Amino acid sequence: MQDILTKPDFDLTEIINGEERMAPSPFGYHQSIVNRINYLILTYLEKNPIGEVYISPLDVILEEGINRLQPDLIFIKNENKHIFQDWIRGVPDLLIEIVSKGTHTRDTVEKKEIYERYAVSEYWLVYPETSTIEIFTLEDKRFKIFSSSDYTMDIVKSKLFVGLEIELKKIFY
Repeated sequence: MQDILTKPDFDLTEIINGEERMAPSPFGYHQSIVNRINYLILTYLEKNPIGEVYISPLDVILEEGINRLQPDLIFIKNENKHIFQDWIRGVPDLLIEIVSKGTHTRDTVEKKEIYERYAVSEYWLVYPETSTIEIFTLEDKRFKIFSSSDYTMDIVKSKLFVGLEIELKKIFY
């Protein structure tokens, strides 16, 4: 009984290519960015009810025992909502990672490759240290840059959320 009372309801452990790894706990600024992006997506979804957005910690099981990840934000279109069960069991339409020093290689290389392999339609990398966002879309089974604040300097656009413009000043401040 004591274990039930002291064990947290969530676990920050991920399985990446069959290897179990503990993710570092996010800092406050990281969580603020997650909340701001989530708010913008939720506001968009109120006018365009095309699916649901979820915040980590929530397991995305792409392949049992091989790849169980916890992206910061997860979006599933209405037509794919059957993959949301106890956890998400299948491929979401959009995954967003807030990149930190402790997760840089994991998010930008390892997870990006995994999400590409499992055919996630859209993947966002958000860099708080440089106040930049990169949005990748799947084309010909490969991620291609769709929108990047490196090019626009002040906004990025999503292919999935038609008409949504993410103003950097609303994310990073």
